[in-house]
Amino acid sequence: MSASNKNKENLNPNKNTSVNEPSPIGGNEGDSALDIKAFLDQDQKKDLLRLLTCGSVDDGKSTLIGRLMFDSKMLYEDQLSALERDSKRIGHAGEDIDYALLLDGLKAEREQGITIDVAYRYFSTAKRKFIIADTPGHEQYTRNMVTGASTANLAIVLIDARYGVITQTRRHTFLVSLLGIKHVVVAINKMDLMDFSQKVYDKIKADYDSFVTQLDIPDVTFIPISALKGDNVVERSERMPWYKGQSLLQFLENLRITSDRNFTDMRYPVQFVLRPDIKFRGFSAAVASGIISKGDEILVLPSLKTSKVKSIVTYEKELDYAFPPQSVTVTLEDEIDISRGDMLVHPDNQPRIERQFEAMLVWMDVTPMNLTTQFYIKHTSNTTKARIDQVKYKVDVNSLEKQLIEHLNLNEIGRVVITTSKPLFFDPYKKNRQTGSFILIDPITHNTSAVGMIIDRLDGKSLSSRITDVDKEKIALGKSLIQRDQYQGKYNQKGETIWISGLHGSGKNELAFSLEKRLFENGAIAVMIDGSSVRSGLNRELDFTPADRAENLRRVAHICKLLNDQGIIVICSFISRNNSLRDQIAEIIGKDKFHLFYMDATLEYCKNNKPELYDLIEEGKTKNLPGIDLEYEIPANAKINFKPEENELNIDKVLDYLAANKIFPHH
Repeated sequence: MSASNKNKENLNPNKNTSVNEPSPIGGNEGDSALDIKAFLDQDQKKDLLRLLTCGSVDDGKSTLIGRLMFDSKMLYEDQLSALERDSKRIGHAGEDIDYALLLDGLKAEREQGITIDVAYRYFSTAKRKFIIADTPGHEQYTRNMVTGASTANLAIVLIDARYGVITQTRRHTFLVSLLGIKHVVVAINKMDLMDFSQKVYDKIKADYDSFVTQLDIPDVTFIPISALKGDNVVERSERMPWYKGQSLLQFLENLRITSDRNFTDMRYPVQFVLRPDIKFRGFSAAVASGIISKGDEILVLPSLKTSKVKSIVTYEKELDYAFPPQSVTVTLEDEIDISRGDMLVHPDNQPRIERQFEAMLVWMDVTPMNLTTQFYIKHTSNTTKARIDQVKYKVDVNSLEKQLIEHLNLNEIGRVVITTSKPLFFDPYKKNRQTGSFILIDPITHNTSAVGMIIDRLDGKSLSSRITDVDKEKIALGKSLIQRDQYQGKYNQKGETIWISGLHGSGKNELAFSLEKRLFENGAIAVMIDGSSVRSGLNRELDFTPADRAENLRRVAHICKLLNDQGIIVICSFISRNNSLRDQIAEIIGKDKFHLFYMDATLEYCKNNKPELYDLIEEGKTKNLPGIDLEYEIPANAKINFKPEENELNIDKVLDYLAANKIFPHH
């Protein structure tokens, strides 16, 4: 009889229980109801093991999980029929049933015989419930594997017995270590293709042992298997008598994971303030770690207020204590202002309370890391803003080599320094996975940009704000510690000067102020400077002689340079009457940052637009007015010549110019 027929015989299509479990159906109707309730109560109390499978392409991950489910009698009749039909039509196992088809649900996965997305499957035995994450083996799907591994208690690393320990094996083991998974089963698969050779098994075991000693994985177990044939998957194989250990399922059923949780450091990150009526005020959350008991003295972070636990409440009853991963509501003896994101801890056992820390990041976004972005950081129940101050290095996940880079791309892993807007309450990830992990969220797209594991806080010497010797040299020379391209990336603009020249009354001020308003509306950071503003304060002691006019413009040019160096666009409206003066201004600001425009207005237009000034010159009450008794040279190298009658059109011309020269994008 074939394995599939055995499965069908043992399977009742109306239930989904292990063959090892007693039937919940009793002898009569009354007993049946009682037995079902007892069965469900017993099932509810079973321990849950979360595990993932990882390995190279075609190592047999999906096949192994499919075999576990098949041999555990966890399939319905229609699933078995579909599996047999699909195995003949699109299977990759020859005459055998292709168990991988139970998990590879995407069309592309079935066609190519590979796993692309994370597939989750649930099954149970008499002893335990299981949730399995089947993760892709390809390097370009590293983020998918990280997602599947984030909640796992155990990892099954598959190795093809034909090829032994390869680059992908090392990569997956490193990721398992990085994510803090304490238990690893090295399943040496396809032993049937190597004649169930102990020599092959011993060689692979020795190779893996020599590599894994570099990593922090406390529990490693080796099991030789054949996922396709079923050897050592559910039952011990008679074809490998030299192997004295448990089968894979026996090992999974008996593995102790309760001690993996942190029951020492009580961390209760408040998720919700429960106020059903004026008589009750509780704080709801899942216990992240440690044990919280009725009567415990607690400290509230960040307020540092203290109180005692009055009660611990669930939907069904009150508890004397709670532990992870229970979700409960805690009431306190004192009225304290507590909200989401606050944390309850024991006063004598507090987490780190810091704004700066080092972490390992796995970059999850197709958009590369941008150090100028202000991300949102989600840590426990707390959300705030954060920036990445420094990328210390990238880890080559295939060779474990450290590489110096400026940013991370999709699926890359690196060590970074992060600063948050307000303090986080955290523990190192190795000590506490719940309070040592976080995600970074893109503020524009709201995509998950990265997942992170906190290493620890920074000591004083490592703080990114520390003044280095290079910084001291820059400060001594009066140079900014911020690079120009950093301003550009943060503000999305270049700090450059728009200089509008023209006679009094030509309309240059109307264009300048209108341009400032339009840029502000479009999100630019711009400063407007004209003759009236500087002469009323900064240059109030200067008159209108040619020498003082030149000094006035020299000072303005230096202001423009300072503002441009800080990434700010400056709009200037000055007569600046000749080419020589304009060239000097360009030299001070920087010729690459100086953009000259000319307001081409007739003298008649200027007199009509500003008659009070021109009347004074005609009456002899003032002098040194360019265009009248001082020569005005039309700019020889203006970027654009404007007509004052076309002010709205002129603004669009300037905006188009700024966009074309990548100074500010045109919205």
